[in-house]
Amino acid sequence: MKAHAIQRSEATVGAMAGKVLCHDVRDRGDKLVGRKGDRLDAELAQRLLACEWEELHLLELEPGDLHEEEAGARLSQAVAGDGIGVKGYAGGQWSLAATRRGLLAVRTEVLSRVNALEGISVFALFDGHPVQAAEVVAKAKVTPLAIASTTIAEVERVAAKAGGVLGVSPFTPVTIGAVARANLEEGQRQRFEAALKEKIDWFGSRLLPVRYAGGTPRSVATELEALRDSGARLLIVAGASALDPLDPVFGGLALVGARMERHGAPAHPGSLLWLARWGERPIVGMPTCGMFSQATTFDLVLPRILAGHSVGNAEIAALGHGGLLSREMAFRFPPYRASAPRGELE
Repeated sequence: MKAHAIQRSEATVGAMAGKVLCHDVRDRGDKLVGRKGDRLDAELAQRLLACEWEELHLLELEPGDLHEEEAGARLSQAVAGDGIGVKGYAGGQWSLAATRRGLLAVRTEVLSRVNALEGISVFALFDGHPVQAAEVVAKAKVTPLAIASTTIAEVERVAAKAGGVLGVSPFTPVTIGAVARANLEEGQRQRFEAALKEKIDWFGSRLLPVRYAGGTPRSVATELEALRDSGARLLIVAGASALDPLDPVFGGLALVGARMERHGAPAHPGSLLWLARWGERPIVGMPTCGMFSQATTFDLVLPRILAGHSVGNAEIAALGHGGLLSREMAFRFPPYRASAPRGELE
């Protein structure tokens, strides 16, 4: 590509047409006549000649060059993987949106490799972000007004080899069972059941009637077995005294043959979350602070499980990065209710 500085005295329609405008041009009334990035045809060139300016900067595209809009269209299509669609173009940027509710997957190494190419900019939400259908999850743009087609071809090659740079893993509907302690008061039971059901409904899953266990390991085991027999593929246990190794819940897990994978999470609130596995069924120990409406580590772990991700000790340990779950971190949680902050129900 070649840059041209055209002086007013030398300007003609022929010299301007076919080139790309490098800056905005306004008329005497300050009305925008030509916009940065516009490709000049004869009509627009004639209108620019009617404006007051001393020097015009234009870009001449050569064979192998792509205008930013054409290049950006190819860039956005290249990086969009399964569950991502190109939403539209505005202000030099292409918006990429989720085509379904699910968990955003960002191949961060591939994203960095793409962005290391001169003139390429793709910016996204964080990997693992729960998103709604039609939510904008990323934007893509070509920084210069024109770029070599070989650069875009390299993006397409790298992205295709990786299966896309961005994707959305859908939440898989499953039947979920929950056990809580029988000593909960009626009002607490109602609040717990309503909050848990609203969260699970958001994922498209089904909550079986909540069961309440007495204060013995056998009682806990019996309720877990009943939920298994009712078709529960994921189990949630709430109300255990997580710091007491003799709590009946942990005895109940031993009776059914469940294996503890992680006791405690490096994040707050919800540091007392625990995770066990009973055959193919994960069992999530809900922190007491998250039983009603507060967003906790539970609301980080549940989306990953329902998106089909493997969650074990290593994945829980990784929650420490970003584990200070202040209100400023609410973007990490699912938007359960439109009228409340992300992760909250009230």
